[in-house]
Amino acid sequence: MPQATETHSITTGYVDIIVDEGSSSSTMDAYMARPQAPGSYPGVIVGFELFGVTGYIRTMVDRIAQLGYVALSPDFYHRSSPGIELEATAEGRARGFELLHQFTRQHAISDVHAAMTYLRDEGKSSKIGMVGFSVGGHIAYLAATQFDLKVTVAFYPGWLTTQDIPLSRPTPTLSLTPGIVDHDGYLLFLAGEQDSLISAKQREAIARELRAANVRHELVTYADTPHRFFCEEGESYRQVAADDAWRRVREVLAAELA
Repeated sequence: MPQATETHSITTGYVDIIVDEGSSSSTMDAYMARPQAPGSYPGVIVGFELFGVTGYIRTMVDRIAQLGYVALSPDFYHRSSPGIELEATAEGRARGFELLHQFTRQHAISDVHAAMTYLRDEGKSSKIGMVGFSVGGHIAYLAATQFDLKVTVAFYPGWLTTQDIPLSRPTPTLSLTPGIVDHDGYLLFLAGEQDSLISAKQREAIARELRAANVRHELVTYADTPHRFFCEEGESYRQVAADDAWRRVREVLAAELA
C-alpha cells in the first residue's frame, strides 16, 4: 500500500445506520474508523468496489482515519446481500454484477444521505468528503451532484457516460455534473490510460462536461495504467501511480476539509 504520514491512533468497528426509504426504513451496516483523541474531525465516506466492504476497503478506511478523519464505508448491498465480501475472481465479479444491477440511483442517494447524517450527528463532522473506488467512484461522483460534499475523489469510476447500470439511469450520471457546482464541491478524478472501463473518448467527455459546468476539479490520467491500479492485492496494481494518487488524495482532503 502507498506510504503516507499517518499520525493518528484510531479506533475501529461497525455501526448501524438507519436509511430513510420514504415510506419505510432499513438498517445499513458501515465499517468506521476514527482518531482515538477526543475532538471533532471532518468525515470521509469510502465507497467500495464491486466486491463489498472487503478487507482492502477496511484498510483504506483505516488509512484515511489515521490522517485525522472520521471515515466509514457503508454496506451499499445491505438490501440484497448484507455483509457480503466477494473475492476479486470471475465468480466474485459475476456475483458483484448481480448485486450491482439490483442497486438503483435512489438507493445510492438514500444511503449516502444516511451516511452523511450519521457523520454529522454521531461523528460530529461539520465537513464531509467522499472517496470511492470503481463502483464506489461512480457513487461518489453521483453523490457530489446531490449533496454538500466538500471534496470528492473518484478512483476509476465506470459507466458515468452510459446507462448500462441502474446507477446511471434514467439519464447518464455524467449529465448531472452541474450539481457539483451547485454545492461548491471539488472533484479529483483518477484513472489509468489503459482502463478497460473508461476509454479515452469517455475521459474526454467527462473532462468536457466538468469544464463546461465550471466544476473545480483535477482529472489525472496515468500512462500505461489499467483499471484498479490502486489496489495492491491485484495484478493491476501499479506502485508509482498508486503512490502519486495517494499523495493527491492526502493533499486534496487536507485542502478542502481543513
